[in-house]
Amino acid sequence: MTATVPAPSFEALLNRPGLAWMGQNTTHLEPPPEVLEALTDSIRRREFQWYAPALGLSELRALIAEDLGLPGAEVLITDGAVGGLHHLCTALAPRISRLITTDPGWPWPGRFLTVAGVPVTTVEIYSAADDYKLPAERLAEVIEPRALIYLIDPLNPLGSRYTEPELRAITDLAREHEAILVHDCTYRHFATGHTLAAALYPEGTLTTYSFSKWLGLAGLRLGALVGSPELTAGLAAVPSNPLGANIQAQRAAIAGLRVRDAWLARLTATDRRNQRVITDAITGSGLGRILVDPSHGNFLAVDIAESGWNADALSAALLDEDIFVRAGTYQSPAFGDRFVKISTSVPPQWADRLAVVWSSLAERKPR
Repeated sequence: MTATVPAPSFEALLNRPGLAWMGQNTTHLEPPPEVLEALTDSIRRREFQWYAPALGLSELRALIAEDLGLPGAEVLITDGAVGGLHHLCTALAPRISRLITTDPGWPWPGRFLTVAGVPVTTVEIYSAADDYKLPAERLAEVIEPRALIYLIDPLNPLGSRYTEPELRAITDLAREHEAILVHDCTYRHFATGHTLAAALYPEGTLTTYSFSKWLGLAGLRLGALVGSPELTAGLAAVPSNPLGANIQAQRAAIAGLRVRDAWLARLTATDRRNQRVITDAITGSGLGRILVDPSHGNFLAVDIAESGWNADALSAALLDEDIFVRAGTYQSPAFGDRFVKISTSVPPQWADRLAVVWSSLAERKPR
């Protein structure tokens, strides 16, 4: 087995102007012109000299509720979706008994609650038998009263998503145990047949919302927490950012939501095209296999366990070719050396470049 190679720092990556960014699930297409105009107009008006409302601009909050199809829900604007996750974890820590999360998954809620002294149960789901997600039957084995269930849907980093019956079985368990369900829907705009847990369990579901992925505003740090007024009352009383989130980001998000349908048509068409190109290259090369095909996120997870490579070494070899992908070690202590994750909401020439390089790696011996 190849040796572990240290991951590069983000600052080092920023200093590589020719880099193909295919490791953070962020969108790198040319943004809608309306979004760019909203940003420049806000700068021209020097709105950066103001504080924003603590809970966010009212128009943006209304547009997010409309986008989710959750009329009457309370929307709290946060500094990125992860800022909202940090806020809810720290605010709710005294009233929850345990966090239930998955491996692979997003590690930060577990880290936030560990610091707060809350025990964490991690369910391993790297299994084709479970369709690479958390079945209700396995949740039932670990759930307890007042637990907090962290459900990523579509699942980063694997690309699976929950069907309505699967989600209903999970929300029924949550209701029975008076658990809070955090439905992380960061990638829902890329999914087909997506169901919101809040539609099934409104009294106990907090939905996280992100603009980093579908609208490509990652560096502007803008997201939201969405839930019933009763469930969000305590979170709103002490906001995650009392002086408000970035005003330029909020103006850009409003503009993006106004042209949502046209933008998503272009974005998802490019994403699907790139997934096909990369999948064909991986399948034809014999180096790795796609775990969830098609992926319901803007990324592909590729198992390379039988190749002789490990995830860190393969990522390093791609980085030598100015292609940044993410090793699974970031999101999976148990299985991370087995897979890499490749972002696909990127310029088609990046996907074409990766396809050529990946095929060439199949002919090399791991370092």
